[in-house]
Amino acid sequence: MSDANGALRAAWNELIAQLEAAREAIDDPALHAPPSDERTLAEGYRYLLGFVHGAIGRALDDPLFPHFRRAIEPTDKSTIDNADAVYLYAPIDGAESYVVRGRPVTGRKPPHYVIFETPSGYVGDSGSIAELAPGTRANGGVLDSAKLKLEPDGSFEILLAPERPAGHTGNFLATRTQRREAEYTSRWLVLRELFYDWEHEDPLDLAIVRIGSEGAHPPPLDSERAAALLRRVGAIANHQMRYWNEFYAVPLETHRDMNGDGEQFMPRNDLNAPRGAGHWGGQATNVYAGGSYDLGPDEALVVETRVPVEPAYGGFHLANFWGESHDFAHHQSSLNRFQAEPDPDGAQRYVVAHRDPGVPNWLDTTGLPRGFLSVRWAYSEPPAELPTTRVAKVPFDAIRSHLPPGVRSVSDTERREAIRIRRAHVQRRYRHY
Repeated sequence: MSDANGALRAAWNELIAQLEAAREAIDDPALHAPPSDERTLAEGYRYLLGFVHGAIGRALDDPLFPHFRRAIEPTDKSTIDNADAVYLYAPIDGAESYVVRGRPVTGRKPPHYVIFETPSGYVGDSGSIAELAPGTRANGGVLDSAKLKLEPDGSFEILLAPERPAGHTGNFLATRTQRREAEYTSRWLVLRELFYDWEHEDPLDLAIVRIGSEGAHPPPLDSERAAALLRRVGAIANHQMRYWNEFYAVPLETHRDMNGDGEQFMPRNDLNAPRGAGHWGGQATNVYAGGSYDLGPDEALVVETRVPVEPAYGGFHLANFWGESHDFAHHQSSLNRFQAEPDPDGAQRYVVAHRDPGVPNWLDTTGLPRGFLSVRWAYSEPPAELPTTRVAKVPFDAIRSHLPPGVRSVSDTERREAIRIRRAHVQRRYRHY
């Protein structure tokens, strides 16, 4: 007993030491902490608590007896998350086989778009952007709404296995894949549910079971496994903090030019050219355009997007420099292509501003002077032509002159109703009962 207690106390001390190391990422320039002010510091501590929250769930999960858990939620945001998405994951052992069953909530619309992926690693767990090197991670399979076979009632079943069984014709996701000379075994099932009509769409009912585990049960917890769980919680939180700081600062060049070419990959008050997710770990079917805003009290951005090929999904979102999306339940800090109003010429134009300019496509900065701009479009197959964007910084009082004639005005009553719909949807989306 004394040996077990000593091992657990040592593991607990390691956990606390890792959390102390993670805390350094909030304000240490050597760890690529973002430029500091009171709100950024306050949000940085919340951000760390979110990673602790998520790390506890991930450490306690068992790939042999998995269940779906939210990877991101209002108390645990990161990665410049999509305000339209529920991010779910389940740990798996890619050498085993699983069945996923899903169905829409009776009487409600299902999510507008869903995508399942089976990656071999969890982005950021190494603590270093060295994991971005080719060959470090791969998806066993990808299955999205365009290919998901549904029953007449909207329900579905997906088989996960290293290989598709002979004669199997239903939904399937591989959990093992070969890339050049390397073999990758999946450790996670990741699911994104993306919502368009926030008033009427709800998350799916989902379940996952490992084939052959029916009637079985996990072994009781012992001190060795408990000690490993404690150490894993600390390692996840610390590594995630460090990885994402470095990712935003170095390859994304959020705060300054890092490679000496005179430009920033995430340009200030602009968006970079739309491109696919590549190997950076984003949604496999996404095309992204990103940048940052830096606005004074009487400044605004007018962002024009044109989409030659209609996507399966499209959305525009704001986030702080920790990669936490702004409070999208109580602020119109995001708009998808269902929520945003197009202009007569077919473009969609958005206004990013600190206060309400009275136009439909306003994105609310929540008063944060600087933050991320993120635009996403999802395509089940690569489009023949990519979307385009154009950004102009303008005086707040000149916003209307940079919009087409006839853009309507939005009343305070209409804006309050939009927030009511957002708040109600977010409560349903993330309910814990």
